[in-house]
Amino acid sequence: MYTNPKDRLMIFKSIITAVCLLIACASCTGHKGKTEQESVDTLCADSAVAKYHLQAPCGMKPLPTKSPLALCMDSLGLVDIAEIDSNIHIRLMYAQADNFTGEVLYDDLTEAYLHPDAAHALIKAQQALKALHPAYSLIVYDAARPMSVQKKMWDVVKGTSKSKYVSNPSRGGGLHNYGLAVDISILDSLGIPLPMGTKVDHLGVEAHITQEGELVRSGKLTEAERRNRVLLRKVMKEGGFRTLPSEWWHFNYCSRDVARQRYKVIP
Repeated sequence: MYTNPKDRLMIFKSIITAVCLLIACASCTGHKGKTEQESVDTLCADSAVAKYHLQAPCGMKPLPTKSPLALCMDSLGLVDIAEIDSNIHIRLMYAQADNFTGEVLYDDLTEAYLHPDAAHALIKAQQALKALHPAYSLIVYDAARPMSVQKKMWDVVKGTSKSKYVSNPSRGGGLHNYGLAVDISILDSLGIPLPMGTKVDHLGVEAHITQEGELVRSGKLTEAERRNRVLLRKVMKEGGFRTLPSEWWHFNYCSRDVARQRYKVIP
Protein backbone atom coordinates (compact mmCIF):
# COMPACT_ATOMS: atom_id res chain seq x y z
CA MET A 1 0.00 0.00 0.00
CA TYR A 2 2.82 2.41 0.94
CA THR A 3 5.40 2.56 -1.84
CA ASN A 4 7.28 5.66 -0.69
CA PRO A 5 10.40 4.54 1.26
CA LYS A 6 10.15 7.55 3.59
CA ASP A 7 6.53 6.61 4.45
CA ARG A 8 7.62 3.03 5.17
CA LEU A 9 10.43 4.28 7.40
CA MET A 10 8.07 6.55 9.35
CA ILE A 11 5.64 3.69 9.86
CA PHE A 12 8.47 1.41 11.02
CA LYS A 13 9.70 4.04 13.48
CA SER A 14 6.16 4.35 14.85
CA ILE A 15 6.01 0.59 15.34
CA ILE A 16 9.36 0.65 17.17
CA THR A 17 8.15 3.42 19.47
CA ALA A 18 5.01 1.45 20.29
CA VAL A 19 7.04 -1.68 21.00
CA CYS A 20 9.38 0.29 23.28
CA LEU A 21 6.39 1.55 25.25
CA LEU A 22 5.00 -1.97 25.54
CA ILE A 23 8.37 -3.21 26.82
CA ALA A 24 8.49 -0.40 29.36
CA CYS A 25 4.94 -1.13 30.59
CA ALA A 26 5.53 -4.87 30.74
CA SER A 27 8.77 -4.30 32.60
CA CYS A 28 7.02 -2.32 35.32
CA THR A 29 5.51 -5.49 36.77
CA GLY A 30 9.00 -6.86 37.32
CA HIS A 31 10.31 -3.78 39.11
CA LYS A 32 8.55 -4.22 42.45
CA GLY A 33 10.94 -3.89 45.34
CA LYS A 34 13.50 -1.94 43.30
CA THR A 35 14.49 1.64 43.98
CA GLU A 36 13.17 4.29 41.61
CA GLN A 37 16.60 4.77 40.01
CA GLU A 38 17.06 1.03 39.50
CA SER A 39 13.70 0.86 37.75
CA VAL A 40 14.58 3.80 35.50
CA ASP A 41 17.94 2.25 34.60
CA THR A 42 16.28 -1.06 33.72
CA LEU A 43 13.64 0.63 31.59
CA CYS A 44 16.30 2.61 29.71
CA ALA A 45 18.24 -0.56 29.04
CA ASP A 46 15.10 -2.37 27.85
CA SER A 47 14.19 0.49 25.54
CA ALA A 48 17.72 0.67 24.14
CA VAL A 49 17.62 -3.02 23.30
CA ALA A 50 14.26 -2.61 21.60
CA LYS A 51 15.39 0.46 19.66
CA TYR A 52 18.68 -0.84 18.36
CA HIS A 53 18.20 -4.57 17.99
CA LEU A 54 14.71 -5.13 16.57
CA GLN A 55 14.72 -6.63 13.10
CA ALA A 56 13.22 -4.57 10.26
CA PRO A 57 10.27 -5.86 8.23
CA CYS A 58 10.91 -7.85 5.08
CA GLY A 59 12.34 -5.68 2.33
CA MET A 60 13.89 -3.11 4.69
CA LYS A 61 17.38 -3.01 6.09
CA PRO A 62 17.72 -3.93 9.79
CA LEU A 63 18.41 -1.14 12.23
CA PRO A 64 22.16 -0.81 12.85
CA THR A 65 23.54 -1.36 16.29
CA LYS A 66 25.14 1.88 17.44
CA SER A 67 28.55 1.91 19.07
CA PRO A 68 29.06 3.17 22.64
CA LEU A 69 30.61 6.39 21.30
CA ALA A 70 27.65 6.96 18.98
CA LEU A 71 25.22 6.40 21.86
CA CYS A 72 27.25 8.87 23.91
CA MET A 73 26.91 11.45 21.12
CA ASP A 74 23.15 10.82 21.10
CA SER A 75 22.95 11.31 24.86
CA LEU A 76 24.73 14.67 24.58
CA GLY A 77 22.05 15.96 22.24
CA LEU A 78 24.19 15.85 19.13
CA VAL A 79 22.61 14.97 15.77
CA ASP A 80 23.53 12.08 13.48
CA ILE A 81 23.76 13.84 10.10
CA ALA A 82 22.64 10.76 8.16
CA GLU A 83 19.42 10.63 10.18
CA ILE A 84 18.33 14.11 9.10
CA ASP A 85 19.60 14.01 5.49
CA SER A 86 20.59 10.65 4.07
CA ASN A 87 21.71 12.33 0.83
CA ILE A 88 24.76 13.77 2.56
CA HIS A 89 27.52 11.17 2.30
CA ILE A 90 29.63 10.19 5.31
CA ARG A 91 33.17 8.82 5.19
CA LEU A 92 35.02 9.54 8.43
CA MET A 93 38.71 9.81 7.59
CA TYR A 94 39.82 9.21 11.18
CA ALA A 95 37.93 5.91 11.31
CA GLN A 96 40.70 4.51 9.09
CA ALA A 97 44.47 4.83 9.11
CA ASP A 98 44.63 6.65 5.75
CA ASN A 99 44.91 10.13 7.28
CA PHE A 100 47.74 12.48 8.22
CA THR A 101 48.26 10.79 11.61
CA GLY A 102 48.60 7.32 10.06
CA GLU A 103 46.44 5.99 12.89
CA VAL A 104 42.81 4.99 13.47
CA LEU A 105 41.45 7.58 15.90
CA TYR A 106 37.79 6.53 15.83
CA ASP A 107 37.87 2.84 16.63
CA ASP A 108 34.15 2.66 17.39
CA LEU A 109 32.52 5.44 15.38
CA THR A 110 31.34 5.55 11.76
CA GLU A 111 28.55 8.12 12.13
CA ALA A 112 29.09 11.87 11.73
CA TYR A 113 27.54 14.01 14.46
CA LEU A 114 27.06 17.77 14.84
CA HIS A 115 25.38 20.10 17.28
CA PRO A 116 21.80 20.65 16.02
CA ASP A 117 22.59 24.28 15.14
CA ALA A 118 25.48 23.26 12.88
CA ALA A 119 23.59 20.24 11.53
CA HIS A 120 20.70 22.34 10.28
CA ALA A 121 23.17 24.82 8.75
CA LEU A 122 24.73 21.89 6.90
CA ILE A 123 21.32 20.92 5.51
CA LYS A 124 21.01 24.46 4.12
CA ALA A 125 24.42 24.12 2.49
CA GLN A 126 23.38 20.82 0.90
CA GLN A 127 20.22 22.49 -0.42
CA ALA A 128 22.27 25.37 -1.83
CA LEU A 129 24.54 22.88 -3.62
CA LYS A 130 21.57 20.95 -5.02
CA ALA A 131 20.07 24.19 -6.33
CA LEU A 132 23.23 24.82 -8.37
CA HIS A 133 24.12 21.21 -9.25
CA PRO A 134 21.26 18.75 -8.60
CA ALA A 135 23.51 15.71 -9.17
CA TYR A 136 26.19 16.83 -6.71
CA SER A 137 26.23 16.11 -2.98
CA LEU A 138 28.28 17.03 0.06
CA ILE A 139 30.51 14.42 1.70
CA VAL A 140 31.56 14.69 5.34
CA TYR A 141 35.03 13.49 6.38
CA ASP A 142 34.90 14.61 10.02
CA ALA A 143 32.44 16.41 12.25
CA ALA A 144 31.98 16.30 16.04
CA ARG A 145 35.21 15.12 17.64
CA PRO A 146 35.48 14.17 21.34
CA MET A 147 38.26 15.91 23.26
CA SER A 148 39.70 12.47 24.03
CA VAL A 149 40.29 12.01 20.28
CA GLN A 150 41.65 15.54 19.97
CA LYS A 151 44.31 14.62 22.54
CA LYS A 152 45.34 11.59 20.46
CA MET A 153 45.64 13.80 17.39
CA TRP A 154 47.65 16.42 19.27
CA ASP A 155 50.07 13.81 20.60
CA VAL A 156 50.91 12.88 17.00
CA VAL A 157 51.83 16.42 15.91
CA LYS A 158 53.09 18.20 19.05
CA GLY A 159 56.68 19.35 18.68
CA THR A 160 56.48 19.15 14.86
CA SER A 161 55.79 21.69 12.11
CA LYS A 162 52.29 20.23 11.74
CA SER A 163 51.25 21.26 15.25
CA LYS A 164 50.05 24.65 13.95
CA TYR A 165 47.28 22.84 12.06
CA VAL A 166 45.88 21.02 15.11
CA SER A 167 44.08 22.70 18.02
CA ASN A 168 45.84 22.16 21.35
CA PRO A 169 43.42 20.41 23.76
CA SER A 170 45.09 22.09 26.74
CA ARG A 171 43.94 25.42 25.29
CA GLY A 172 40.35 24.33 24.86
CA GLY A 173 40.62 22.50 21.56
CA GLY A 174 38.76 23.64 18.46
CA LEU A 175 35.25 23.86 17.03
CA HIS A 176 35.22 20.13 16.17
CA ASN A 177 35.27 19.50 19.92
CA TYR A 178 31.93 21.29 20.28
CA GLY A 179 30.28 19.63 17.29
CA LEU A 180 30.42 23.00 15.49
CA ALA A 181 32.95 22.29 12.71
CA VAL A 182 32.91 19.99 9.72
CA ASP A 183 35.54 18.72 7.26
CA ILE A 184 33.79 18.42 3.95
CA SER A 185 33.97 18.22 0.16
CA ILE A 186 31.73 17.64 -2.86
CA LEU A 187 30.90 14.46 -4.78
CA ASP A 188 30.04 14.62 -8.48
CA SER A 189 27.18 12.80 -10.21
CA LEU A 190 29.21 9.55 -10.18
CA GLY A 191 29.97 9.78 -6.47
CA ILE A 192 33.59 10.83 -7.08
CA PRO A 193 35.06 13.72 -5.05
CA LEU A 194 35.65 16.86 -7.09
CA PRO A 195 39.40 17.57 -7.44
CA MET A 196 40.46 20.24 -4.96
CA GLY A 197 44.24 20.20 -5.46
CA THR A 198 45.12 18.24 -2.30
CA LYS A 199 43.80 15.45 -0.12
CA VAL A 200 41.32 16.47 2.55
CA ASP A 201 43.85 16.40 5.40
CA HIS A 202 46.90 17.72 3.55
CA LEU A 203 48.74 19.94 6.04
CA GLY A 204 50.66 22.38 3.90
CA VAL A 205 50.49 25.62 1.93
CA GLU A 206 48.82 23.88 -1.03
CA ALA A 207 45.67 23.54 1.09
CA HIS A 208 45.54 27.24 2.06
CA ILE A 209 42.65 29.23 0.58
CA THR A 210 44.41 32.58 0.92
CA GLN A 211 47.07 31.79 -1.68
CA GLU A 212 45.05 30.05 -4.37
CA GLY A 213 45.90 32.63 -7.06
CA GLU A 214 49.61 32.06 -6.57
CA LEU A 215 49.10 28.31 -6.39
CA VAL A 216 47.39 28.41 -9.80
CA ARG A 217 50.11 30.60 -11.29
CA SER A 218 52.82 28.26 -9.99
CA GLY A 219 51.04 25.18 -11.33
CA LYS A 220 50.39 23.66 -7.89
CA LEU A 221 46.64 24.14 -8.33
CA THR A 222 44.61 24.08 -11.54
CA GLU A 223 41.97 26.65 -12.34
CA ALA A 224 39.31 23.91 -12.28
CA GLU A 225 40.43 22.86 -8.78
CA ARG A 226 40.27 26.49 -7.63
CA ARG A 227 36.73 26.82 -9.00
CA ASN A 228 35.70 23.67 -7.15
CA ARG A 229 36.99 25.17 -3.90
CA VAL A 230 35.08 28.37 -4.62
CA LEU A 231 31.89 26.34 -5.15
CA LEU A 232 32.38 24.55 -1.83
CA ARG A 233 32.94 27.85 -0.01
CA LYS A 234 29.89 29.40 -1.69
CA VAL A 235 27.41 26.73 -0.59
CA MET A 236 28.89 26.38 2.90
CA LYS A 237 28.70 30.16 3.43
CA GLU A 238 25.09 30.10 2.27
CA GLY A 239 24.46 27.51 4.96
CA GLY A 240 25.99 29.82 7.58
CA PHE A 241 29.54 28.42 7.93
CA ARG A 242 32.87 30.23 8.10
CA THR A 243 36.07 29.29 6.32
CA LEU A 244 39.45 28.38 7.80
CA PRO A 245 42.32 30.01 5.84
CA SER A 246 44.71 27.06 6.14
CA GLU A 247 42.31 24.23 5.16
CA TRP A 248 39.99 24.38 2.14
CA TRP A 249 37.86 21.54 3.57
CA HIS A 250 37.31 22.91 7.10
CA PHE A 251 34.29 25.05 8.02
CA ASN A 252 33.24 26.48 11.38
CA TYR A 253 29.69 27.29 12.42
CA CYS A 254 30.76 30.11 14.75
CA SER A 255 33.81 31.63 16.45
CA ARG A 256 35.67 29.97 19.32
CA ASP A 257 34.57 32.72 21.70
CA VAL A 258 30.91 32.10 20.88
CA ALA A 259 31.41 28.35 21.19
CA ARG A 260 32.93 28.68 24.66
CA GLN A 261 30.14 30.99 25.81
CA ARG A 262 27.13 29.10 24.44
CA TYR A 263 28.08 25.48 23.86
CA LYS A 264 29.61 22.53 25.71
CA VAL A 265 32.77 20.60 24.92
CA ILE A 266 32.40 16.94 23.98
CA PRO A 267 34.51 15.01 26.55
